[in-house]
Amino acid sequence: MTTKSNTPKKVNRKLSPLERRFTRSPFYLVTMMARIRGHVSEDMIRSAVSKVQQRHANLRARIEEDTDHNLWLTSEGAGEIPIEIVPRVSDGQWLEEYYRNCKIPFDFSERPPIRFILVQSTDVSELIIFCHHIICDGKSLAYLIRDIMQCLGDPDHEVEILPGLAPIGESNLPKDVSVNTLIRFFINKINKKWEKIKIHFDQEDYENVLDAYWSSFRQRILPIELSEDQTTELVKRCRGENVTVNSALITAFAGAQLTIQGTGTYNPNLGVVGSVRDRLTQPVNDGMGFYAGHVELKFRYQPRLDFWENARRFHKKVKPLYTNKSLFKEAILYEYLDPTFIESTPFKMLGGLVHDNASRFKKLSDFRKKNDVVLKVLKRNKVESPASIVMGTTITNLTNIDIPKQFGSLELDRLIMNPGISANYYLVLGALTCVGKLSLDAAHIEENLDSSSVDKIVNLAIELLS
Repeated sequence: MTTKSNTPKKVNRKLSPLERRFTRSPFYLVTMMARIRGHVSEDMIRSAVSKVQQRHANLRARIEEDTDHNLWLTSEGAGEIPIEIVPRVSDGQWLEEYYRNCKIPFDFSERPPIRFILVQSTDVSELIIFCHHIICDGKSLAYLIRDIMQCLGDPDHEVEILPGLAPIGESNLPKDVSVNTLIRFFINKINKKWEKIKIHFDQEDYENVLDAYWSSFRQRILPIELSEDQTTELVKRCRGENVTVNSALITAFAGAQLTIQGTGTYNPNLGVVGSVRDRLTQPVNDGMGFYAGHVELKFRYQPRLDFWENARRFHKKVKPLYTNKSLFKEAILYEYLDPTFIESTPFKMLGGLVHDNASRFKKLSDFRKKNDVVLKVLKRNKVESPASIVMGTTITNLTNIDIPKQFGSLELDRLIMNPGISANYYLVLGALTCVGKLSLDAAHIEENLDSSSVDKIVNLAIELLS
């Protein structure tokens, strides 16, 4: 295939310690839905996916484990990306496809951990991308949608092959990010204890845990779609109140949660996820990979104050936290921690959920019961079980994604992003603005927060914002 720059190169690199944080985890699934007006045929979508697969190295690679349990991204022997075409019979059908696909395991060692579903009709279709966090972040999928739309709108479009990008790691972390001697001492102690009891997990373990997780928890997402006028008005109001849209959104949900849940249940711990692409020493621009960090803070909404005053309080408190030290806190720690230790944590958390008729029941349940260094670290972080609620609300806001509305005869109507939901959070928000419209996705686990309460929280949050 002809390209603007070069032909695709073979992929062969080790996964970084930070990437290995997501290894075989059942809940690190990132989803992007693009609503497209106009007819998208099966041939069109298959051709477009084939082209963008050449553009992005992560889409040409499977994950291989060597004899020393190092994980590699390799294009050698990587199978095709699954593409499914489903006839569209209702506006909400894409949500049904989302729920169904969350429960389907990825074949990490066989093909790239991504799949596409086209919910298709002659006038409008939803293209859904399901991708494991180990090879992407939210912005990756937004850029991927843009690339696909270019190929759909112009069948003769020639993609530019991007070079293989360095993951977040020692080679491209900002120079002011480091780990002090005391923390390194404790990490070494953890590594030594883990070395004595080390256990490795594989695809079959992952499939057992995935099945157990989704058999135990019911996920629900609520898409909130603002019009262009509503989006413009919200942005204008936030500027007038001297806060960002991001601060206004999370403050609105914090206030609504406090009102609906009450002080006894409300959790004031909040998380904000953000892109770190512009902070790395080696540029990644619009390439595909995991390039995100997060900050956490405790914020108590004050009902006696006006909503916008609360939003300004939150904004003032969170703004100083956007430092390299905070955003890369996990990334630098993982450079020193044994990657297999991190990979074991979802199995420690979820091993007790595995059914007694599962193929790996004994291995996983025995590991769960051990009072070892893994459990002690999880207890220290208050995530020793899937029932441990560590955060009231966390938000991932991709902000304004610069993608055209028109691609040939096709129109990109809207993007909706779900960053993935863990049972350890009450609410997970995914937000982005594209083609002038803000989309917000509120996700929750029914066993933690019931649907009726979440409906009330969402309605009240929207009311506060308006």
